[in-house]
Amino acid sequence: MGSEGSRVVVPRNFRLLEELERGEKGIGDGTVSYGMDDADDIYMGSWTGTIIGPHNTVHEGRIHQLKLFCDKDYPDNPPTVRFQTRINMTCVNQDSGVVEPALFPMLADWQREYTMEDILVQLKKEMMSPRNRKLAQPPEGNEEQRGDQKGLVIRCSVL
Repeated sequence: MGSEGSRVVVPRNFRLLEELERGEKGIGDGTVSYGMDDADDIYMGSWTGTIIGPHNTVHEGRIHQLKLFCDKDYPDNPPTVRFQTRINMTCVNQDSGVVEPALFPMLADWQREYTMEDILVQLKKEMMSPRNRKLAQPPEGNEEQRGDQKGLVIRCSVL
């Protein structure tokens, strides 16, 4: 009776648990991976992703680290995605490393069915696109990590 058009909406935490399980099992050819930053985070908000640069591009052999943050509205709204390692791509803000939703169609046209895995795979495809595959990249060995997006990192020492 009346099951046409109705769908089950999976709650946020169940969805994130599914994504965690999938991330822990490994994805495809192993060039894309992701997992939670803190296993004790009951809100499951902060994640780290890794993309190994695709062959025959300027990204080949480079390992790119990303931070994904899923707020309380995920998966209805996309996560915030930010490259930790420096990268030159048309959809990435060069100062902050944030993947700009207006410049990355998957985030601009977000659908609830999309996952963090989908984002990482699509970013890898974007690295292979004609507009990004040959862009000059920051020097190899540039291990300078971007600061935490929630605030500044302050370092001090007592003499």
